[in-house]
Amino acid sequence: MVSSTQPPQPNWSDPQYYFSRELSWIEFNARVLHEAMDERTPLLERLKFAAIFSSNLDEFFMVRVAGIKRQVQAQVDRRSLDGRTPQEQLEAICQKLLPLVAKQHQHVQSVLRPQLAGHGVFLLDYAALNQAQQRYLREYFEERIFPVLTPLAVDPGHPFPHISNLSLNLAVVVRSPEGTSHFARLKVPSSLPRFVLLPLELQRRKQTPVWMGVPIEQIIAHNLDKLFPGMEVVACHVFRVTRNADLEVQEDEADDLLQAIEQELRKRRFAGSVVRLEVHESMPDEIRQTLMAEMGLSKADVYPVAGLLGGRDLMALVDLPLPHLKDAPWKPVVHPRLRRLMESEYSTDEDFFALIRKQDLLVHHPFQSFSSSVQMFLQLAAQDPDVLTIKMTLYRTSGDSPIVDALIAAAENGKQVAVLVELKARFDEENNIQWARKLEQVGVHVVYGLVGLKTHTKLMLVVRQEGDRLRRYVHIGTGNYNPKTARLYTDLGLLTCREDLGADVTELFNALTGYSRQKNYRKLLVAPTNLRDRLLDLIHREREIARAGRHARIVAKMNALVDPLLIAALYEASQVGVQIDLIVRGICCLRPGLAGVSDRIRVISIVGRFLEHSRIFYFHNDGAEDVYIGSADWMPRNLDRRVEAVTPVDDRAIAKDLQEILGILLADNRQAWELQPDGSYRQRHPASPDAVQSAQQILMEMARQS
Repeated sequence: MVSSTQPPQPNWSDPQYYFSRELSWIEFNARVLHEAMDERTPLLERLKFAAIFSSNLDEFFMVRVAGIKRQVQAQVDRRSLDGRTPQEQLEAICQKLLPLVAKQHQHVQSVLRPQLAGHGVFLLDYAALNQAQQRYLREYFEERIFPVLTPLAVDPGHPFPHISNLSLNLAVVVRSPEGTSHFARLKVPSSLPRFVLLPLELQRRKQTPVWMGVPIEQIIAHNLDKLFPGMEVVACHVFRVTRNADLEVQEDEADDLLQAIEQELRKRRFAGSVVRLEVHESMPDEIRQTLMAEMGLSKADVYPVAGLLGGRDLMALVDLPLPHLKDAPWKPVVHPRLRRLMESEYSTDEDFFALIRKQDLLVHHPFQSFSSSVQMFLQLAAQDPDVLTIKMTLYRTSGDSPIVDALIAAAENGKQVAVLVELKARFDEENNIQWARKLEQVGVHVVYGLVGLKTHTKLMLVVRQEGDRLRRYVHIGTGNYNPKTARLYTDLGLLTCREDLGADVTELFNALTGYSRQKNYRKLLVAPTNLRDRLLDLIHREREIARAGRHARIVAKMNALVDPLLIAALYEASQVGVQIDLIVRGICCLRPGLAGVSDRIRVISIVGRFLEHSRIFYFHNDGAEDVYIGSADWMPRNLDRRVEAVTPVDDRAIAKDLQEILGILLADNRQAWELQPDGSYRQRHPASPDAVQSAQQILMEMARQS
């Protein structure tokens, strides 16, 4: 029995109780890199993780590092949760990233490329090609590359050119016949493929190749005599620049938010300050210094690379038709209730709505199909003559979106359709602008949300005439209305027609589209209105139950845990005996395992085939067991600066299903990592090969057998 004596409360603002947000993210990306190095994972899947590692780093620099550098330039001295100044954060990031980047490139060069070659996939260096291959590429260069190249001189009459974000470039030094050296910059056109394919018949190896490619920058570098005739090419080195890509829109001063976002996007392409310079390690210091001086960078901003720059481009090889080098294909299954419906020869569109009226429906993607559940629900609603209104939020969707097509069909069928398109969804702004315009053209009411708040919630409301009454059907999800990511991310969606939830979602949409200021919701936990307070209440309730000597438990699954108030509440709950399990995929600022503070808190992270994206919150509540799902992570931005919705799951059978999912995740010993008190992660290992428990594999098998 836990003592009812309240322990002395530490000062929860003390940095010793928190990990650095930035360093915790780097730890997450290190786990991604580990997947690229895990020999248990098929080869092309490992190459994919290596590419994801690079892509993640690009975004990290464009957003997080850029933001910290802005703080340094503005002489902001506010310290992070773990007590570092902005300058100290930059130094810590650099110190942690340099060896990790070197590790990735070394692994790609010395392990993945040779293993790929063993399967007939040759990523070749130009210098190692035979004469026939080099002749072919010389002709290819002259016909396909040379006409689109633009060498730019750098001298008093030619200022240093703008280097666009994430572009590959060559720094070239040439010498005139008079002995004068000149510097030029040559951009590798992004319109051309990164890897130029060689005809397979030019391969003179015993093994029949499947794919042969050469990095385009090497082809250009070896044919510079065509670009600088009459000059001697003294040096040529590849470099790549990363710029600040975060939008800064003054929403309250913008008359037209869509137009303001468009203008800011144009500015982002050309005006963002440089935050990282990647160079090939062979680049001499003199050229590095020239680039640093021209772009206003310090040595800490330069990342030397031993292999290919722009590792995200390796993703082009992942789609090669080599199924034996990939995970076995996974086709999401139709939810068993929907499958029985679809198999019935008397099935009608009405039956889908009747199925929801009979019992709430929970779908778990990608184990269960998005297209035959959420997407089909919207498509049926768009065609159903009894449906009067459809409202939904769009944060991210696919390029050829059947979701948008269904909304257009609904509008053309005379239904009132209102869509909140979040224009500030990072790196999807341009796509969302296009969708907004397309929807407006067919009469859809398109709004962009509340000033100063990003709308991140995943909601759909369908109002249907049924006899002499209107019934509201609701979908509340953890993931985007995107059929493509629904096959790659683990997410949950609840379809229901419960009156209280329908009323709450109606009022939330009114707040998003009009001037309503709803403060109290019947069921929903809504940010920034009441979500933070309700989560604190739920944690405190477990704390008081434990303090009374009864069993108390919290299990929470999310993408990130950063909020200091919620972390402090979890510490206080742990201190009095609440057992707390946290499944946090990425950033976690909570420090587990501190004696007398967090020794009852366990944190695991799962990095596997599918991106863990669902949010599930479980509170034991003295045996009453409350379960919630929704779109919100436990971060200040989600709780204070975004519109989020989290719903209780009142259907007891579905609540039990969610508890089972949490239990399977917590038992994972294949892709699970446990957070240690020092901030490192330790991968779990099964006691024997027969004891392997991969949560994602188990959930796939359960779906297959359902």
